[in-house]
Amino acid sequence: MQTGLVALVGRPNVGKSTLVNRLVGEKVSITSIRPQTTRSVIRGVVNAGDGSWQIVLLDTPGLHKPKAELGSRLNRLVYGSLAEADVICFVIDATQEVGPGDRLIAKRVADAGTPVVLAVNKIDKARPGQVLPQLVKARDWDFDAYVPISALAGKGTDALVAELSSRLPEGPALFPRDMASDQSEQTLIAEIIREKFLGRLRDELPHSLHVRLTSMEDEGNVVRINADLLVERDSQKGIVIGKHGEMLGEAGSEARAELEAMLATRLHLQLRVKVEPDWQRRPETLDRLGFGG
Repeated sequence: MQTGLVALVGRPNVGKSTLVNRLVGEKVSITSIRPQTTRSVIRGVVNAGDGSWQIVLLDTPGLHKPKAELGSRLNRLVYGSLAEADVICFVIDATQEVGPGDRLIAKRVADAGTPVVLAVNKIDKARPGQVLPQLVKARDWDFDAYVPISALAGKGTDALVAELSSRLPEGPALFPRDMASDQSEQTLIAEIIREKFLGRLRDELPHSLHVRLTSMEDEGNVVRINADLLVERDSQKGIVIGKHGEMLGEAGSEARAELEAMLATRLHLQLRVKVEPDWQRRPETLDRLGFGG
């Protein structure tokens, strides 16, 4: 069979995580309108129905100009994924002009010496006449294939999978066929909780929020989960809680509903907001929170 690692790279908010979820067939990566939502390399597994190939997708953080130590570490995660990938899927946004960030990533992936398939995403949202100019500009990069897609609507994704799988090396499956991701259940739970706050927060706060599970206990008829919501300043704590606790209550209820469906059980979710001063900028704190250097 053909099997290997496919690194999805691109600027923030081009739809990489939505694409991973679409191809895997279930939610393994959170999504939001906020850039830099993904903070780790998430592996999603896609199998051919006839067993002829297995794609292991590496959903990476969006490459960006870092403003803190966390951003620098996330960029290094992306570069590490490029180094280990068998194929690179470079995702650009059909609704946005090709810019300096895209050109920088194009150079990076070209320098990796790995087959590159370009996915022009969000064609369902593009205006008439927007997609073709994007493809024409991207032709200058001389990649192996160019595929217009909509990860949200599923358009063009079969053609993309065909291009990616055909370029994988021969070898044994890397994961069991019934395994959708190598991400732990606890990590996905923490990320789903964070996702429910991202769309409700503004300015720098989405980047300043981190969710850490402190306990998870299965009591038979109910699962009890306690989690800390970490922010960087006292002023942010009140915003996350909201007036009369409204934001904490609304986001918590939305997270609980999704987690109950995912876990197929009743859930008691207890959220506590704590201040971890300047955690994005402190190497020792990032190490403690699991963001490797």
